Amino acid sequence: MSNIVAIVGRPNVGKSTFFNRLIQRREAIVDAVSGVTRDRHYGKSDWNGKEFSLIDTGGYVLGSDDVFEAEIDKQVELAIDEADAIIFMVDVENGVTGMDEDVANLLRKVNKPVFLVVNKVDNAKRSEDAVEFYSLGLGEYYSIASINGSGTGELLDALVDALPEKEEVEEEELPRFAVVGRPNAGKSSFINALIGEDRYIVTDIAGTTRDSIDTKYNRFGFEFNLVDTAGIRRKSKVKEDLEFYSVMRSVRAIEHADVCLLVLDATRGFDGQVQNIFWLAERNRKGIVILVNKWDLVEKDHKSMKAYEKAIKKQIEPFTDVPIVFISVLSKQRIFKAIETAVEVYKNRSKKIKTSKLNDVLLPIIENYPPPAYKAKFVKIKYIMQLPTPQPQFAFFCNLPQYIKDPYRRFLENKLREHFDFTGVPISVYMRKK
Repeated sequence: MSNIVAIVGRPNVGKSTFFNRLIQRREAIVDAVSGVTRDRHYGKSDWNGKEFSLIDTGGYVLGSDDVFEAEIDKQVELAIDEADAIIFMVDVENGVTGMDEDVANLLRKVNKPVFLVVNKVDNAKRSEDAVEFYSLGLGEYYSIASINGSGTGELLDALVDALPEKEEVEEEELPRFAVVGRPNAGKSSFINALIGEDRYIVTDIAGTTRDSIDTKYNRFGFEFNLVDTAGIRRKSKVKEDLEFYSVMRSVRAIEHADVCLLVLDATRGFDGQVQNIFWLAERNRKGIVILVNKWDLVEKDHKSMKAYEKAIKKQIEPFTDVPIVFISVLSKQRIFKAIETAVEVYKNRSKKIKTSKLNDVLLPIIENYPPPAYKAKFVKIKYIMQLPTPQPQFAFFCNLPQYIKDPYRRFLENKLREHFDFTGVPISVYMRKK
């Protein structure tokens, strides 16, 4: 499980520019899921081989009358609470402001690595001006210019050195099925219905869940850990920005899961936050099952289910090979079908195809539908193999891999799905030089 790094500071200091620069440093899978509400982003990056998740919070404005700013203040406090390290960004153009001092007061109480980063230092004069930020009482600072990346290397070296080593959990090698989704979609009720007891407190207040809890579960002769994105919290404690917290908890749960059961409220639809969580799971290459809960509350006819499914698949293009199960936790309608489907997705994700079979099936198809010629050069794919990774990844060896474009990669992925059933599982296709 990777560490979480929160980027905090007042508005307009360049946090989002810095965030974008960090996630672009990673050449492999980079996920940048745009915020569920104003000025908030989630992403992944790595430096010197150490991976971490990034949270770019909204600007911190203590004591503002603006309701949006009050919500952002909560988000910053939550991010600080959840993060393993904090990047506090200030702006040399404006110098030390009252809002900077408010954030510094908050951070001096934090027993976590805090990195004071002075942005927009792009000349010698500004480098001299940055000295005034010592007055914030946070010790040494890092001068950077996020617009061009100047100074970020030194900062990132110090950041990854300070991140705590995450202990690998090696208790049982049971598959992990994470139940994720926005607050009040029915995640805890779903688990309660499955295990036949009120293991999780369920209330009408969104987000009474806080900490992930595992439940060992056996169904269809298959044993696994069922992970709720949240834990028990009394109503009196539920006063944070729970939309934000649910996404942060989902980041943690998704990273450590094999299959994600994404629960959504049928009366609210496949909205922005649900989509964000879906793409987090997809970019982390996890198996996915979409569960449309509260289906009993929807007015419908014989065409409703197909229309609803079609609308969801339109929003998750091009990864549309995802099972969608319509359930009602209240009446226990199709809840065991949901688990059966998740088990099938897990098996698909773990599937290994023999190299001989891959080549026997796909090479004739490729011969009939070869990659388009590029600059009068013809690409010849000669050999295919599945890579020894936890999720399906395939290497296609050819003479000119640089000329294979995304549409043909999707064609190859579709043929893999057509012949070998990888429903619910993201597939990675790599072109390699033969």
